[in-house]
Amino acid sequence: MALNPFFLQGTQSEQRLVQDLINEHLRFHGVDITYIPRKVLNQDTILNEVELSQFDDNYVLEAYINTFEGHTGAGDILTKFGMSLRDELTVTISKERFEDFISPFLDASDDAEIALATRPREGDLIYFPLGQRLFEVKFVEHEDPFYQLGKNYVYQLKCELFEYEDEVIDTSIDEIDTQVQEEGYITTLQLIGIGVTATATSVINTGYVREVFLNNDGSGYTSAPIIQFDESPVSGGTATAVAITTSKGGVTSVKEILLTNAGFGYTSIPNIQIYSGGGTGVAATCSIETTQNGVISIAVNDGGSGYSSVPTVTIGAPSAGAAATSTIGLGGTITQLTLTNPGAAYAVAPTVTIADPAGIGSTATATATIGAGGTIASLTITSPGSGYAVAPIVTISNDDQFKDPTLATAVGRAEISSGNIVTAIRILNTGIGYASAPTVTISDPPLVAGIGTYQFNEIVTGSRSGTTARVKEWDADTNILKITNVDGTFTNGETLVGAASSATYAVDFHTNDDTYDKYTDNDEIETEADLILDFTESNPFGNY
Repeated sequence: MALNPFFLQGTQSEQRLVQDLINEHLRFHGVDITYIPRKVLNQDTILNEVELSQFDDNYVLEAYINTFEGHTGAGDILTKFGMSLRDELTVTISKERFEDFISPFLDASDDAEIALATRPREGDLIYFPLGQRLFEVKFVEHEDPFYQLGKNYVYQLKCELFEYEDEVIDTSIDEIDTQVQEEGYITTLQLIGIGVTATATSVINTGYVREVFLNNDGSGYTSAPIIQFDESPVSGGTATAVAITTSKGGVTSVKEILLTNAGFGYTSIPNIQIYSGGGTGVAATCSIETTQNGVISIAVNDGGSGYSSVPTVTIGAPSAGAAATSTIGLGGTITQLTLTNPGAAYAVAPTVTIADPAGIGSTATATATIGAGGTIASLTITSPGSGYAVAPIVTISNDDQFKDPTLATAVGRAEISSGNIVTAIRILNTGIGYASAPTVTISDPPLVAGIGTYQFNEIVTGSRSGTTARVKEWDADTNILKITNVDGTFTNGETLVGAASSATYAVDFHTNDDTYDKYTDNDEIETEADLILDFTESNPFGNY
Protein backbone atom coordinates (compact mmCIF):
# COMPACT_ATOMS: atom_id res chain seq x y z
CA MET A 1 0.00 0.00 0.00
CA ALA A 2 1.35 3.41 -0.96
CA LEU A 3 2.17 6.08 1.58
CA ASN A 4 -0.60 8.35 2.69
CA PRO A 5 -0.56 11.26 0.21
CA PHE A 6 -2.04 13.63 2.80
CA PHE A 7 1.06 13.43 5.03
CA LEU A 8 4.26 14.72 3.46
CA GLN A 9 7.45 12.81 4.30
CA GLY A 10 9.66 15.85 4.50
CA THR A 11 9.01 19.12 2.74
CA GLN A 12 11.73 21.55 1.79
CA SER A 13 10.59 23.91 4.54
CA GLU A 14 10.85 21.09 7.11
CA GLN A 15 14.28 20.15 5.83
CA ARG A 16 15.43 23.77 6.03
CA LEU A 17 14.09 24.00 9.59
CA VAL A 18 16.02 20.89 10.65
CA GLN A 19 19.18 22.19 8.95
CA ASP A 20 18.84 25.56 10.71
CA LEU A 21 18.32 23.84 14.08
CA ILE A 22 21.41 21.69 13.49
CA ASN A 23 23.46 24.73 12.50
CA GLU A 24 22.30 26.53 15.63
CA HIS A 25 23.02 23.49 17.77
CA LEU A 26 26.58 23.31 16.37
CA ARG A 27 27.12 26.97 17.18
CA PHE A 28 25.83 26.46 20.73
CA HIS A 29 27.63 23.26 21.65
CA GLY A 30 30.50 23.01 19.14
CA VAL A 31 33.98 24.42 18.85
CA ASP A 32 35.69 26.27 16.06
CA ILE A 33 38.01 24.01 14.11
CA THR A 34 40.19 24.97 11.14
CA TYR A 35 39.59 22.94 8.01
CA ILE A 36 42.75 22.68 5.84
CA PRO A 37 42.25 21.14 2.37
CA ARG A 38 45.05 19.11 0.80
CA LYS A 39 46.49 20.29 -2.50
CA VAL A 40 48.27 17.63 -4.52
CA LEU A 41 51.49 19.00 -6.03
CA ASN A 42 52.93 15.77 -7.43
CA GLN A 43 51.28 12.41 -7.96
CA ASP A 44 52.65 9.11 -9.22
CA THR A 45 50.53 8.35 -12.28
CA ILE A 46 51.47 4.66 -12.23
CA LEU A 47 50.79 3.75 -8.60
CA ASN A 48 48.42 6.72 -8.17
CA GLU A 49 50.23 7.77 -4.99
CA VAL A 50 50.55 11.33 -3.76
CA GLU A 51 54.26 12.12 -3.62
CA LEU A 52 54.06 15.76 -2.54
CA SER A 53 51.16 17.75 -1.17
CA GLN A 54 50.64 21.18 0.31
CA PHE A 55 48.30 22.72 2.87
CA ASP A 56 48.15 26.48 2.37
CA ASP A 57 44.45 27.35 2.82
CA ASN A 58 42.40 27.46 6.01
CA TYR A 59 38.69 27.76 6.75
CA VAL A 60 37.24 28.24 10.24
CA LEU A 61 34.19 26.05 10.75
CA GLU A 62 32.07 25.14 13.78
CA ALA A 63 32.05 21.44 14.70
CA TYR A 64 30.55 19.20 17.37
CA ILE A 65 32.95 16.85 19.16
CA ASN A 66 31.29 13.40 19.07
CA THR A 67 34.02 11.81 21.17
CA PHE A 68 33.43 14.19 24.04
CA GLU A 69 34.81 11.72 26.59
CA GLY A 70 38.28 12.00 25.07
CA HIS A 71 40.29 10.78 22.16
CA THR A 72 39.39 7.34 20.91
CA GLY A 73 41.65 4.97 19.03
CA ALA A 74 44.51 2.85 20.29
CA GLY A 75 46.07 5.70 22.25
CA ASP A 76 49.76 5.57 23.10
CA ILE A 77 51.31 2.31 21.89
CA LEU A 78 54.73 0.98 22.83
CA THR A 79 55.90 -1.49 20.20
CA LYS A 80 59.18 -2.97 19.01
CA PHE A 81 59.24 -0.10 16.53
CA GLY A 82 59.02 2.55 19.22
CA MET A 83 56.26 4.64 20.74
CA SER A 84 53.39 5.78 18.56
CA LEU A 85 50.44 8.01 19.37
CA ARG A 86 47.23 6.68 17.80
CA ASP A 87 44.69 9.19 19.03
CA GLU A 88 41.48 9.50 17.01
CA LEU A 89 38.79 12.16 16.92
CA THR A 90 35.28 12.25 15.45
CA VAL A 91 33.63 15.57 14.73
CA THR A 92 30.34 16.56 13.11
CA ILE A 93 30.05 19.55 10.79
CA SER A 94 27.11 21.10 8.97
CA LYS A 95 26.65 19.89 5.39
CA GLU A 96 25.08 23.20 4.41
CA ARG A 97 27.86 25.28 5.98
CA PHE A 98 30.54 23.28 4.18
CA GLU A 99 28.76 23.48 0.81
CA ASP A 100 28.01 27.19 1.13
CA PHE A 101 31.24 28.52 2.67
CA ILE A 102 34.03 26.13 1.69
CA SER A 103 33.06 24.28 -1.48
CA PRO A 104 32.89 27.43 -3.68
CA PHE A 105 36.52 28.26 -2.83
CA LEU A 106 37.67 24.70 -3.44
CA ASP A 107 35.73 24.54 -6.68
CA ALA A 108 37.63 27.60 -7.92
CA SER A 109 40.98 25.89 -7.34
CA ASP A 110 42.98 24.03 -9.93
CA ASP A 111 41.39 20.65 -10.69
CA ALA A 112 44.84 19.07 -10.63
CA GLU A 113 45.29 20.20 -7.03
CA ILE A 114 41.76 19.80 -5.63
CA ALA A 115 40.26 16.55 -6.89
CA LEU A 116 36.93 16.90 -5.04
CA ALA A 117 35.28 20.12 -3.88
CA THR A 118 31.68 19.13 -3.10
CA ARG A 119 32.34 17.47 0.26
CA PRO A 120 35.11 17.02 2.84
CA ARG A 121 37.80 14.69 1.54
CA GLU A 122 39.87 11.97 3.11
CA GLY A 123 43.41 13.28 3.43
CA ASP A 124 42.41 16.82 4.39
CA LEU A 125 43.41 18.15 7.80
CA ILE A 126 41.57 19.75 10.67
CA TYR A 127 43.22 21.72 13.44
CA PHE A 128 41.70 20.92 16.84
CA PRO A 129 42.40 24.03 18.96
CA LEU A 130 41.56 22.50 22.37
CA GLY A 131 44.37 19.97 22.08
CA GLN A 132 46.41 22.12 19.70
CA ARG A 133 46.82 19.20 17.33
CA LEU A 134 46.48 18.44 13.65
CA PHE A 135 44.25 15.53 12.65
CA GLU A 136 43.94 13.91 9.25
CA VAL A 137 40.48 13.03 7.89
CA LYS A 138 40.45 9.26 7.31
CA PHE A 139 36.76 8.72 6.55
CA VAL A 140 33.78 10.98 5.82
CA GLU A 141 30.43 9.56 6.97
CA HIS A 142 27.55 11.30 5.15
CA GLU A 143 24.60 9.03 6.08
CA ASP A 144 24.43 9.35 9.84
CA PRO A 145 21.67 10.23 10.85
CA PHE A 146 20.10 8.27 8.02
CA TYR A 147 17.92 10.47 5.79
CA GLN A 148 15.76 12.26 8.36
CA LEU A 149 12.86 13.85 6.46
CA GLY A 150 14.48 12.54 3.29
CA LYS A 151 17.77 14.43 3.53
CA ASN A 152 21.19 14.35 5.19
CA TYR A 153 22.29 17.41 7.15
CA VAL A 154 25.75 16.72 8.55
CA TYR A 155 29.11 15.14 7.79
CA GLN A 156 30.90 13.09 10.39
CA LEU A 157 34.67 13.35 10.01
CA LYS A 158 36.55 10.40 11.51
CA CYS A 159 40.11 11.58 12.01
CA GLU A 160 43.46 10.26 13.17
CA LEU A 161 46.38 12.18 14.58
CA PHE A 162 48.33 13.56 11.61
CA GLU A 163 51.72 11.93 10.94
CA TYR A 164 53.88 14.42 9.10
CA GLU A 165 55.76 13.24 5.99
CA ASP A 166 57.39 16.41 4.62
CA GLU A 167 54.16 17.94 3.37
CA VAL A 168 54.20 21.70 2.98
CA ILE A 169 52.06 23.34 5.66
CA ASP A 170 51.84 27.08 5.11
CA THR A 171 48.47 28.37 6.23
CA SER A 172 49.90 31.72 7.43
CA ILE A 173 48.65 30.87 10.94
CA ASP A 174 51.69 30.42 13.18
CA GLU A 175 49.76 28.34 15.70
CA ILE A 176 49.07 25.77 12.98
CA ASP A 177 52.22 25.94 10.86
CA THR A 178 54.60 25.55 13.80
CA GLN A 179 52.95 22.25 14.82
CA VAL A 180 55.34 20.49 12.43
CA GLN A 181 58.29 22.85 12.74
CA GLU A 182 60.56 20.19 14.22
CA GLU A 183 59.26 17.19 12.29
CA GLY A 184 60.14 15.55 8.99
CA TYR A 185 63.40 15.23 7.08
CA ILE A 186 65.44 18.25 8.09
CA THR A 187 68.75 19.37 6.59
CA THR A 188 70.95 21.53 8.77
CA LEU A 189 73.22 24.12 7.18
CA GLN A 190 75.94 26.13 8.86
CA LEU A 191 75.90 29.58 7.31
CA ILE A 192 78.51 32.29 7.34
CA GLY A 193 77.52 35.27 9.46
CA ILE A 194 80.66 37.34 9.12
CA GLY A 195 83.65 36.43 6.95
CA VAL A 196 87.13 37.92 7.33
CA THR A 197 89.57 38.19 4.43
CA ALA A 198 92.86 36.40 5.02
CA THR A 199 96.18 38.21 4.59
CA ALA A 200 99.72 37.05 3.82
CA THR A 201 103.19 38.42 3.06
CA SER A 202 105.98 37.18 0.82
CA VAL A 203 109.76 36.93 1.12
CA ILE A 204 112.17 37.11 -1.83
CA ASN A 205 115.75 35.99 -2.19
CA THR A 206 118.15 34.45 -4.66
CA GLY A 207 119.82 31.04 -4.85
CA TYR A 208 116.46 29.30 -4.45
CA VAL A 209 114.82 26.17 -5.86
CA ARG A 210 113.23 27.43 -9.06
CA GLU A 211 111.10 24.44 -9.98
CA VAL A 212 110.49 20.83 -8.92
CA PHE A 213 110.11 18.23 -11.69
CA LEU A 214 108.13 15.05 -10.95
CA ASN A 215 109.97 12.41 -12.98
CA ASN A 216 107.97 9.40 -11.75
CA ASP A 217 104.68 9.49 -9.83
CA GLY A 218 105.14 6.09 -8.16
CA SER A 219 102.26 3.94 -6.87
CA GLY A 220 100.79 2.18 -3.85
CA TYR A 221 100.77 5.15 -1.49
CA THR A 222 98.45 5.09 1.51
CA SER A 223 99.49 8.56 2.65
CA ALA A 224 101.47 11.48 1.25
CA PRO A 225 105.24 10.72 1.24
CA ILE A 226 107.81 12.97 2.89
CA ILE A 227 109.86 15.27 0.62
CA GLN A 228 113.37 16.18 1.73
CA PHE A 229 116.10 18.25 0.03
CA ASP A 230 119.27 16.49 1.13
CA GLU A 231 121.72 19.34 0.57
CA SER A 232 121.60 22.54 2.58
CA PRO A 233 123.22 25.72 1.28
CA VAL A 234 126.42 26.75 3.04
CA SER A 235 124.93 30.10 3.92
CA GLY A 236 121.16 30.18 3.49
CA GLY A 237 117.97 28.23 4.12
CA THR A 238 116.99 24.70 3.14
CA ALA A 239 114.02 24.29 0.79
CA THR A 240 110.94 22.34 1.95
CA ALA A 241 108.05 20.85 -0.02
CA VAL A 242 104.98 18.62 0.31
CA ALA A 243 103.59 15.89 -1.93
CA ILE A 244 100.01 15.86 -3.15
CA THR A 245 98.61 12.39 -3.93
CA THR A 246 95.83 11.32 -6.26
CA SER A 247 94.00 8.04 -6.87
CA LYS A 248 93.04 6.65 -10.26
CA GLY A 249 91.77 3.16 -10.95
CA GLY A 250 92.41 2.17 -7.35
CA VAL A 251 96.10 3.15 -7.56
CA THR A 252 97.31 6.05 -5.41
CA SER A 253 100.28 7.98 -6.75
CA VAL A 254 101.93 11.38 -6.33
CA LYS A 255 100.17 14.05 -8.36
CA GLU A 256 102.52 16.98 -7.73
CA ILE A 257 105.17 18.36 -5.40
CA LEU A 258 104.63 21.88 -4.12
CA LEU A 259 107.18 24.12 -2.44
CA THR A 260 106.39 25.39 1.04
CA ASN A 261 109.71 27.24 1.12
CA ALA A 262 112.05 27.56 -1.87
CA GLY A 263 115.11 28.07 0.33
CA PHE A 264 117.93 30.48 -0.52
CA GLY A 265 121.69 30.52 -0.93
CA TYR A 266 121.91 27.45 -3.19
CA THR A 267 124.88 27.38 -5.57
CA SER A 268 124.37 23.79 -6.71
CA ILE A 269 121.23 21.77 -7.37
CA PRO A 270 120.18 19.70 -4.33
CA ASN A 271 118.99 16.10 -4.55
CA ILE A 272 115.43 15.27 -3.52
CA GLN A 273 114.77 12.31 -1.25
CA ILE A 274 111.21 10.92 -1.13
CA TYR A 275 110.26 8.31 1.46
CA SER A 276 107.48 6.98 3.69
CA GLY A 277 103.79 6.92 2.66
CA GLY A 278 103.68 3.18 1.94
CA GLY A 279 104.39 3.46 -1.81
CA THR A 280 107.36 3.18 -4.12
CA GLY A 281 108.76 4.46 -7.38
CA VAL A 282 108.32 8.21 -7.06
CA ALA A 283 111.26 10.35 -8.17
CA ALA A 284 111.81 14.09 -8.60
CA THR A 285 114.53 16.60 -9.47
CA CYS A 286 114.71 20.38 -9.30
CA SER A 287 116.36 23.45 -10.77
CA ILE A 288 117.74 26.51 -8.97
CA GLU A 289 118.06 30.22 -9.71
CA THR A 290 121.28 31.87 -8.53
CA THR A 291 121.13 35.41 -9.96
CA GLN A 292 117.52 36.69 -9.98
CA ASN A 293 115.27 37.16 -6.96
CA GLY A 294 112.14 35.04 -6.64
CA VAL A 295 109.41 34.47 -4.05
CA ILE A 296 110.84 31.87 -1.67
CA SER A 297 108.08 31.80 0.95
CA ILE A 298 104.62 33.15 1.76
CA ALA A 299 103.50 33.45 5.38
CA VAL A 300 99.83 33.66 6.36
CA ASN A 301 99.41 36.60 8.73
CA ASP A 302 95.66 36.22 9.29
CA GLY A 303 93.79 33.08 8.24
CA GLY A 304 90.53 35.01 7.97
CA SER A 305 87.22 33.14 8.35
CA GLY A 306 84.26 31.95 6.32
CA TYR A 307 86.21 30.27 3.52
CA SER A 308 83.96 27.42 2.44
CA SER A 309 86.02 26.98 -0.74
CA VAL A 310 89.69 27.56 -1.54
CA PRO A 311 90.26 31.29 -2.22
CA THR A 312 92.29 32.72 -5.09
CA VAL A 313 95.82 33.89 -4.29
CA THR A 314 97.21 36.73 -6.40
CA ILE A 315 100.90 37.66 -6.27
CA GLY A 316 102.20 40.90 -7.76
CA ALA A 317 104.30 40.82 -10.93
CA PRO A 318 108.06 41.52 -10.85
CA SER A 319 108.70 45.26 -10.61
CA ALA A 320 112.15 45.33 -12.21
CA GLY A 321 113.42 43.99 -15.51
CA ALA A 322 116.59 44.24 -17.57
CA ALA A 323 118.74 47.37 -17.34
CA ALA A 324 121.61 48.92 -19.29
CA THR A 325 123.88 51.96 -19.49
CA SER A 326 125.16 53.92 -22.48
CA THR A 327 128.51 55.30 -23.61
CA ILE A 328 128.94 58.34 -25.93
CA GLY A 329 131.81 59.04 -28.35
CA LEU A 330 132.93 61.79 -30.66
CA GLY A 331 130.16 63.85 -32.22
CA GLY A 332 127.75 63.11 -29.38
CA THR A 333 126.77 59.69 -30.70
CA ILE A 334 126.04 56.50 -28.75
CA THR A 335 128.90 54.11 -29.24
CA GLN A 336 128.06 51.34 -26.76
CA LEU A 337 125.25 49.90 -24.66
CA THR A 338 126.24 47.79 -21.64
CA LEU A 339 123.81 45.36 -19.91
CA THR A 340 123.88 45.75 -16.14
CA ASN A 341 120.94 43.37 -15.59
CA PRO A 342 119.90 40.78 -18.21
CA GLY A 343 116.42 40.47 -16.71
CA ALA A 344 114.47 37.22 -16.92
CA ALA A 345 111.32 35.56 -18.28
CA TYR A 346 111.17 37.63 -21.47
CA ALA A 347 109.09 35.87 -24.10
CA VAL A 348 109.24 38.69 -26.68
CA ALA A 349 112.13 41.12 -27.26
CA PRO A 350 111.28 44.19 -25.15
CA THR A 351 111.34 47.76 -26.31
CA VAL A 352 114.64 49.61 -25.76
CA THR A 353 114.29 53.37 -25.21
CA ILE A 354 117.21 55.83 -25.21
CA ALA A 355 116.57 59.29 -23.80
CA ASP A 356 116.59 62.31 -26.16
CA PRO A 357 119.69 64.56 -26.34
CA ALA A 358 119.47 67.68 -24.19
CA GLY A 359 120.09 70.09 -27.07
CA ILE A 360 119.93 69.88 -30.85
CA GLY A 361 120.43 66.40 -32.20
CA SER A 362 118.71 63.12 -32.99
CA THR A 363 117.58 60.34 -30.63
CA ALA A 364 119.50 57.07 -30.69
CA THR A 365 117.64 53.76 -31.10
CA ALA A 366 118.43 50.17 -30.27
CA THR A 367 116.92 46.66 -30.20
CA ALA A 368 117.24 43.74 -27.78
CA THR A 369 117.92 40.07 -28.43
CA ILE A 370 116.55 37.34 -26.11
CA GLY A 371 118.92 34.62 -24.93
CA ALA A 372 118.62 31.46 -22.81
CA GLY A 373 116.20 31.52 -19.87
CA GLY A 374 114.35 34.55 -21.19
CA THR A 375 117.23 36.91 -20.44
CA ILE A 376 118.43 39.77 -22.63
CA ALA A 377 121.48 38.41 -24.47
CA SER A 378 122.56 41.61 -26.24
CA LEU A 379 121.59 45.11 -27.25
CA THR A 380 122.17 46.35 -30.81
CA ILE A 381 122.40 50.05 -31.69
CA THR A 382 120.29 50.63 -34.77
CA SER A 383 120.91 54.42 -34.81
CA PRO A 384 123.71 56.13 -32.78
CA GLY A 385 121.86 59.45 -32.72
CA SER A 386 123.68 62.75 -32.27
CA GLY A 387 124.02 65.78 -29.98
CA TYR A 388 124.48 63.85 -26.73
CA ALA A 389 126.62 65.80 -24.28
CA VAL A 390 126.21 63.26 -21.47
CA ALA A 391 125.40 59.54 -21.55
CA PRO A 392 121.59 59.20 -21.83
CA ILE A 393 119.42 56.92 -19.70
CA VAL A 394 118.57 53.56 -21.32
CA THR A 395 115.24 51.95 -20.43
CA ILE A 396 114.35 48.33 -21.25
CA SER A 397 110.62 47.66 -20.98
CA ASN A 398 109.40 45.25 -18.30
CA ASP A 399 105.74 45.37 -19.34
CA ASP A 400 103.66 42.18 -19.14
CA GLN A 401 103.23 42.13 -22.92
CA PHE A 402 106.91 41.15 -23.27
CA LYS A 403 107.02 38.67 -20.38
CA ASP A 404 106.11 35.01 -20.08
CA PRO A 405 103.45 35.11 -17.31
CA THR A 406 103.96 31.43 -16.49
CA LEU A 407 107.59 32.13 -15.59
CA ALA A 408 107.87 35.70 -14.43
CA THR A 409 105.09 36.10 -11.86
CA ALA A 410 104.96 33.90 -8.77
CA VAL A 411 101.88 31.72 -8.29
CA GLY A 412 100.52 30.40 -5.00
CA ARG A 413 97.70 28.11 -3.89
CA ALA A 414 95.88 28.45 -0.58
CA GLU A 415 94.87 25.65 1.76
CA ILE A 416 91.91 25.89 4.12
CA SER A 417 91.10 23.95 7.28
CA SER A 418 87.87 22.29 8.39
CA GLY A 419 87.21 25.51 10.31
CA ASN A 420 87.22 27.38 6.98
CA ILE A 421 90.29 29.50 7.59
CA VAL A 422 93.37 29.81 5.38
CA THR A 423 96.16 27.76 6.97
CA ALA A 424 98.96 27.89 4.38
CA ILE A 425 99.91 29.00 0.87
CA ARG A 426 101.89 26.60 -1.29
CA ILE A 427 104.22 27.94 -3.99
CA LEU A 428 103.39 26.69 -7.47
CA ASN A 429 105.81 29.09 -9.18
CA THR A 430 108.50 31.15 -7.46
CA GLY A 431 108.56 33.74 -10.22
CA ILE A 432 111.77 35.56 -11.13
CA GLY A 433 113.17 39.07 -11.36
CA TYR A 434 111.66 40.61 -8.23
CA ALA A 435 113.38 43.75 -6.94
CA SER A 436 111.17 43.89 -3.85
CA ALA A 437 108.80 41.49 -2.08
CA PRO A 438 105.52 41.46 -4.04
CA THR A 439 102.09 42.01 -2.52
CA VAL A 440 100.09 38.83 -1.83
CA THR A 441 96.31 39.22 -2.11
CA ILE A 442 93.86 36.56 -0.94
CA SER A 443 90.34 36.81 -2.33
CA ASP A 444 87.43 37.55 0.00
CA PRO A 445 85.33 34.73 1.49
CA PRO A 446 82.00 34.10 -0.31
CA LEU A 447 80.18 36.53 1.94
CA VAL A 448 81.91 39.07 4.14
CA ALA A 449 78.72 39.80 6.10
CA GLY A 450 75.33 38.09 6.10
CA ILE A 451 72.18 40.17 6.45
CA GLY A 452 68.55 39.69 7.41
CA THR A 453 66.47 37.12 9.29
CA TYR A 454 65.04 34.05 7.57
CA GLN A 455 61.33 33.51 8.14
CA PHE A 456 59.69 30.21 8.99
CA ASN A 457 58.30 28.42 5.92
CA GLU A 458 59.73 30.86 3.37
CA ILE A 459 61.55 29.57 0.28
CA VAL A 460 65.34 29.95 0.14
CA THR A 461 67.25 29.63 -3.14
CA GLY A 462 70.93 28.89 -3.74
CA SER A 463 72.60 31.55 -5.92
CA ARG A 464 74.74 29.09 -7.91
CA SER A 465 72.97 25.74 -7.78
CA GLY A 466 69.40 27.07 -7.98
CA THR A 467 68.46 24.61 -5.21
CA THR A 468 65.33 25.54 -3.25
CA ALA A 469 64.12 24.59 0.23
CA ARG A 470 61.72 25.70 2.94
CA VAL A 471 62.92 27.21 6.19
CA LYS A 472 62.18 25.22 9.34
CA GLU A 473 64.23 27.18 11.85
CA TRP A 474 66.83 29.96 11.83
CA ASP A 475 69.20 30.59 14.74
CA ALA A 476 70.75 34.04 14.31
CA ASP A 477 73.19 33.48 17.17
CA THR A 478 74.84 30.37 15.71
CA ASN A 479 73.96 31.02 12.03
CA ILE A 480 72.44 27.54 11.76
CA LEU A 481 69.59 27.15 9.27
CA LYS A 482 67.28 24.12 9.33
CA ILE A 483 65.45 23.44 6.08
CA THR A 484 63.17 20.84 4.53
CA ASN A 485 61.67 19.97 1.13
CA VAL A 486 65.10 20.42 -0.44
CA ASP A 487 64.99 20.33 -4.23
CA GLY A 488 68.60 19.92 -5.40
CA THR A 489 71.94 20.15 -3.61
CA PHE A 490 73.35 23.29 -2.03
CA THR A 491 77.05 23.90 -2.67
CA ASN A 492 79.52 25.33 -0.19
CA GLY A 493 80.19 29.00 -0.74
CA GLU A 494 76.97 29.91 -2.54
CA THR A 495 74.58 32.42 -1.01
CA LEU A 496 71.08 31.56 0.21
CA VAL A 497 68.47 34.23 -0.43
CA GLY A 498 65.10 34.19 1.33
CA ALA A 499 62.15 34.84 -0.99
CA ALA A 500 60.11 36.71 1.63
CA SER A 501 62.76 38.13 3.96
CA SER A 502 65.54 38.76 1.38
CA ALA A 503 67.94 37.50 4.06
CA THR A 504 71.28 36.58 2.48
CA TYR A 505 73.99 34.37 3.96
CA ALA A 506 76.60 32.05 2.46
CA VAL A 507 76.61 28.28 2.91
CA ASP A 508 79.56 27.22 5.04
CA PHE A 509 78.92 23.48 5.18
CA HIS A 510 76.26 20.84 5.88
CA THR A 511 76.24 19.72 9.49
CA ASN A 512 73.73 16.85 9.34
CA ASP A 513 70.55 15.48 7.82
CA ASP A 514 68.04 14.14 10.36
CA THR A 515 64.52 12.79 10.44
CA TYR A 516 62.42 14.18 13.27
CA ASP A 517 59.13 12.49 14.16
CA LYS A 518 57.37 13.34 17.39
CA TYR A 519 55.21 10.20 17.18
CA THR A 520 58.11 7.76 17.38
CA ASP A 521 61.00 7.64 19.83
CA ASN A 522 62.71 4.50 18.56
CA ASP A 523 66.30 5.56 19.20
CA GLU A 524 65.60 6.79 22.70
CA ILE A 525 63.67 3.65 23.63
CA GLU A 526 66.38 1.40 22.21
CA THR A 527 69.07 3.27 24.12
CA GLU A 528 67.19 3.06 27.40
CA ALA A 529 66.38 -0.64 26.82
CA ASP A 530 70.03 -1.45 26.24
CA LEU A 531 70.78 0.00 29.67
CA ILE A 532 68.33 -2.45 31.26
CA LEU A 533 68.79 -5.65 29.24
CA ASP A 534 72.15 -6.92 28.00
CA PHE A 535 71.87 -9.10 24.91
CA THR A 536 75.61 -9.19 24.21
CA GLU A 537 76.40 -12.26 26.34
CA SER A 538 73.19 -14.29 26.16
CA ASN A 539 69.44 -14.10 25.77
CA PRO A 540 68.08 -12.91 29.15
CA PHE A 541 64.71 -14.52 28.37
CA GLY A 542 66.20 -18.03 28.05
CA ASN A 543 66.97 -20.37 25.18
CA TYR A 544 64.51 -21.90 22.78
